[in-house]
Amino acid sequence: MSYHNYNIAELLKLPENSQCADCGKPDPVWASCNIGVFVCLQCSGVHRISAIGKVKSTQLDNMDHDLVEFMRSHGNQKAKKEYEACVPPFYYRPTENDCMVLKEQWIRAKYERREFTSNRNSAYAVEYKEGFLLKKGRDNGQFLKRLFEFSESEGLLKYYTKEKRFGPKGKIPIQSLNAMFQVDKIKHPHGLEITCVEGGRTRSVYVYHKDGEEIVTWFNVLRSARFNYLKKTFPETQEAELLPKITRNYAKSGYMAKTGPTQKEPFKKRWFNLDSEERKLLYYKKPLDPYEQGGLFIGSHKCGYQVSEGLPKGSKWDAGIIIKTPDREFVFTCENTREQKEWLEALRQIVLRPMTTQDTTEEVSFRKSTKK
Repeated sequence: MSYHNYNIAELLKLPENSQCADCGKPDPVWASCNIGVFVCLQCSGVHRISAIGKVKSTQLDNMDHDLVEFMRSHGNQKAKKEYEACVPPFYYRPTENDCMVLKEQWIRAKYERREFTSNRNSAYAVEYKEGFLLKKGRDNGQFLKRLFEFSESEGLLKYYTKEKRFGPKGKIPIQSLNAMFQVDKIKHPHGLEITCVEGGRTRSVYVYHKDGEEIVTWFNVLRSARFNYLKKTFPETQEAELLPKITRNYAKSGYMAKTGPTQKEPFKKRWFNLDSEERKLLYYKKPLDPYEQGGLFIGSHKCGYQVSEGLPKGSKWDAGIIIKTPDREFVFTCENTREQKEWLEALRQIVLRPMTTQDTTEEVSFRKSTKK
């Protein structure tokens, strides 16, 4: 190892440089030479193809004395203070596990557009926004161009078939809105799932935009609206407690098979979404269905809820999961033992979490809606 690369290695040992400057992935080995930050391989690709500048491998490329000194005088901590000085609290900061469009637009917003270097008016904290998105149709499943309109004063996200004069085809209240990127599920790199509670059921709307900046802007506009709604609704709650409730990803999604109440019914393959914040496990016939077929509320073990591995005696299936509620016992089978382990871990985390007053209220409401 050359003298200069040895110094780069020493810089990487500093705590502030031990994670990717953009997504937080441990042990970054790439240097963004114009900004002076250490990043992971995936984030380095965004730096390379954008106007941000040149990247080099700290392990494979030669780095001259001037570059080593530049990296020493900058680094991740200094860059964070400059480029992330005024990030709005609602703006979603991607992690290493997030989809590429979130990472790319976060990097471009920081370094290319320099959106967070001063406390100027945010492009996301707006009271009104409209624009076209491609939305999945309920009948033929095709994605069709629809006009979306967000109004904070109304507390609604509405969408229209073509023009407003025909009236909205759907309304999504900010009160129960959630948004999450679902790239694999929607099969588009900018795929976004927007959900809301409608008549006791969870409605899903699937959209995307061809432009990554536009879809991420919509995502953060909705997060801004949710943040404002939560602050007004819970004025005594600390901001740190509100942030996880703005939007959330599912704790776990995927196929399982389920049987019926008597456990003698044939197992049927269904798509499941586990919402840990709402403590709900919902199932669908197909992943992109607009409404769930059914579901169950998952309370605390102190309230009679249990999650265990296994299946009823005499079952011919493998990789089973049993969820016991105060009302009944639910039996599921997973596609393999790896999936079974992941589902068990996600479910047990919810069961071990104490119930809040809001959870208890939601439990009562959920039971009433499922008995209709």
